[in-house]
Amino acid sequence: MEKKTGFAEALRQGVLIFDGAMGTEIYKHNVQSFRNFDELCVSDPGIIRGIHAAYCNAGADVLTTNSFGANRLALNKYGLGDRVREINAAAVALAREVAVQADRPVYVGGSVGPFLRESPGDDVLGALREQVGSLIDAGADCILFETLPTRESAECCADAMKAWPDFPFVLSYRVFDDCESVAGEPLSRLMAPLPEGVPMPVAWGLNCGVGPDALLTATERAMGLIDRPLIVQPNAGRAKEVAGRQILFCTPDYLGGYAKRYLDLGVRGIGGCCGTTPDHIKEIAQRIKPLVRNFGKTASIIVTSETPAKEAMAFQHKSRLAWRLANGKWATSVELIPPRGYDLGDTIRKARTLHHHGVDAVNIPDGPRASSRLSPLITSQQIQREAQIEVILHFCCRDRNLIGMQADLLACAACEIRNILFVTGDPPKLGNYPFASGVFDMDSIGLCAVQKRLNQGIDLGGQSIDPQTNAAIGVGADPTALDFEREVRRFHEKIEAGAEFAITQPVFDLDALFRFLDRVAHLNIPILAGIWPLASLRNAQFLQNEVPGVTVPDTIMERMASVSGKEDQRRVGIEIAREAIERLCDRVAGVQISPPFGNVQTALSVLE
Repeated sequence: MEKKTGFAEALRQGVLIFDGAMGTEIYKHNVQSFRNFDELCVSDPGIIRGIHAAYCNAGADVLTTNSFGANRLALNKYGLGDRVREINAAAVALAREVAVQADRPVYVGGSVGPFLRESPGDDVLGALREQVGSLIDAGADCILFETLPTRESAECCADAMKAWPDFPFVLSYRVFDDCESVAGEPLSRLMAPLPEGVPMPVAWGLNCGVGPDALLTATERAMGLIDRPLIVQPNAGRAKEVAGRQILFCTPDYLGGYAKRYLDLGVRGIGGCCGTTPDHIKEIAQRIKPLVRNFGKTASIIVTSETPAKEAMAFQHKSRLAWRLANGKWATSVELIPPRGYDLGDTIRKARTLHHHGVDAVNIPDGPRASSRLSPLITSQQIQREAQIEVILHFCCRDRNLIGMQADLLACAACEIRNILFVTGDPPKLGNYPFASGVFDMDSIGLCAVQKRLNQGIDLGGQSIDPQTNAAIGVGADPTALDFEREVRRFHEKIEAGAEFAITQPVFDLDALFRFLDRVAHLNIPILAGIWPLASLRNAQFLQNEVPGVTVPDTIMERMASVSGKEDQRRVGIEIAREAIERLCDRVAGVQISPPFGNVQTALSVLE
């Protein structure tokens, strides 16, 4: 089993899947609502143990103890105030019993709920310290202060941690549709630095209050305010309060659909709150874990061996595109998406038109947005053969295991496809074939390392191949990523793994692009800027609202809205794209044009 690191380190290294609602599952066991749910850890431990096991089997990396209300002030209402230590110790023991039997590292988070009917003060602080101490002494890996209603309550929780200044804890707020607390405090207030003299949390959190969509908005805002990991645990919908807990039933698919979007924003923990069940967590785990399985370490997946590495071909000699990039010549590429069927006639005609007008390369995506289309490898081979223009083949990790990916990389060499752009790829659940399996043996960083070794004449198993491959290794970049530091860090890792050129996501916010270029300028790698000429106002609205990673500034939206009629809007979209190229042409090595609906005339108009 993988060695278990500390909770804080696990958040820094990857993404953790948290469990879902405890109260919802308890309620399913016909436990009367007037009973104290926390005391079940002692009087009916089988129920709680079974719930933990269900979440663990579903893929949760963090099991939250059944101790949400196990503090003296809350337990006094049930005549249980003197059993704080006993109940919290039992809560930790039940979660740990399940965690240690897992085939992977599983953490026990000590749950501490808010004091909803008291004002923070000495009694509250004392009750907090008593419960926290009980959870830590019993062996919790971290303390989870959940569903915090106000900034004042969060500061009180941090104050309670003074006796354990180095113990990891999380402060997680409950916010509403307006991204504010129950007291009307905005996120900028809630997540501002804590006062001096109190311990800082290892992560902030957002849980309860709202469902996946509203919490997505809150997450977008929060990511720009914090300097440490964020954990999100949305409700499955609107909840009903039962005995101080939020109880709700719903299906898992709606929540699961948001998991990838949270990940794209840069969160480091994803789970569920009110109404979520093991089925919800299983859905989240199935969508997220393949993407983060090798988070932070994929570049080291290659098997070491004694086989001597051959000297790789110099970048400038690998392809005509590589020569242009290596010698500072302006490079242009236009994206053509493979057809849904197998007739390549129209695609090849478009490629010939581009070649005739002097475009340097054609970009061929690999199942964009988890769609099923004609093999991009076959498409690329036919275009190069019949249109006499180089291709940049996208190569994603979703659909093949390591053996299959190596076979296709060798096939690229056999077909003389020399420019390959490595991308991780979207999970199948996001496309039209959600029942398909996503493989994700590695991510784009790992693929760069694989291709680098093949270029040195060594395969995945450390065996020699002759002749070696000579592919130019390309990668993607997202200058507008909300988790900007993670994007920059991963870009560095891609270069270290072997990347030789990069193409950005379509960029409308040029200031964001320049910021990214400034941060990676020392890497001295040619970067092509992605340009998407807007076809219409509707097209702009689609990109702004439906395509993750694409931000369309208000000024551009206003320009598109200032004219009516499809042709006039298309003309303005082309003007905006041309203006962008004029501003960035001295900062990048070239551009990749992604014309809406495969309209190559639009692309050529931009490049005129």
